Amino acid sequence: GFGLNPRTAMSPVDSLSRSQIAASLHTPTAHRILEIGTAYRAGWSTEEIFEVTKIDPWFLENMRQLVEFEREMAGALLTPGLLRKAKSMGFCDEQIALAVGTTPENVREVRKEMGLEPVYKLVDTCAAEFNAVTPYYYSTWEDETELRPSETPRIMILGGGPNRIGQGIEFDYCCVHAAMAMQEMGKRAVMVNSNPETVSTDYDTSDDLFFEPLTHEDVMHIVEAIEPEGIIVQFGGQTPLNLASGLQKAGAPLIGTAVSAIDEAEDRERFGTFLERLGLNQPQSGMATTVGEAFAVAREIGYPVLVRPSYVLGGRAMEIVYDDEALDRYMQNAVQASPDKPILVDKFLEEAVEVDVDAICDGKHVVVAGIMEHIEEAG
Repeated sequence: GFGLNPRTAMSPVDSLSRSQIAASLHTPTAHRILEIGTAYRAGWSTEEIFEVTKIDPWFLENMRQLVEFEREMAGALLTPGLLRKAKSMGFCDEQIALAVGTTPENVREVRKEMGLEPVYKLVDTCAAEFNAVTPYYYSTWEDETELRPSETPRIMILGGGPNRIGQGIEFDYCCVHAAMAMQEMGKRAVMVNSNPETVSTDYDTSDDLFFEPLTHEDVMHIVEAIEPEGIIVQFGGQTPLNLASGLQKAGAPLIGTAVSAIDEAEDRERFGTFLERLGLNQPQSGMATTVGEAFAVAREIGYPVLVRPSYVLGGRAMEIVYDDEALDRYMQNAVQASPDKPILVDKFLEEAVEVDVDAICDGKHVVVAGIMEHIEEAG
């Protein structure tokens, strides 16, 4: 699907002026392709979008067809023909549900009753010159699968997805070594990642490679197709961690770090309680789901404060704010707070020393792999 989500489905495009849409189309950004969808929904023609973006009309027409099919699905019945066409055009169950006015669970149930499931096609890495040892797969909504069976138990490793320039690659490094460890244990390492330009998707890293989006639906399709002995989510960073709870509820065989432990580390309120239970010091902090709550927390603990979303690794959407004006700007523009995704407000420690201690534990023994002092300011 073409950027169809609860925000685009519920936000009336007629509230946007032509100048606002034109401004969002003019500058190339990571989100401009989604703004093209907004322009089509607002009634722009391919020629008008081309004049602003200079994107070849051939590509724009393909995008227009996706938006047109969104309109066709609005309020429609979930017939086999509609579902097959929607799937072949790339719409996920959640997007179909938004368009027709039902739930993703209902779409999934109807689709399964119809026997509509993806199949996996093989990309021959040796161009048929000789037998490929490490083929890779992509899904399609056709009839015949090329997925090779295996008598060796499979362990699925979820990668980190796309990287942006400037990001670290520690998650990819961990996924590669997880694959190597599984192979040493006599398992068949299955890598699932959507990033072709990284080491975890090299032809010789895993035994099976699936170039698939890291979403709940796509991962569960693979789980149902290959029936892995276990799934490792904890090495790929925030993207697979966000999938852990849903995969567990769907019955996927997660191994390694428990979902409850992931949640305790990611949920700052639970993590704060955990530190208190251990008697460890931590900066004063609070949580907020509204601008008013953020002001109250910041004034109680005192500026400067460090603000950031929950369930985010690294420094994404993190900011140091020194007054009410900066905090208000952050809450309005940087993030979208909600009861299930609160904003964390921590006291920012100025002129502090920050030290990373990397350790791993098997439940009995703890190995400290490294102790590193940051050379930049803490936070």
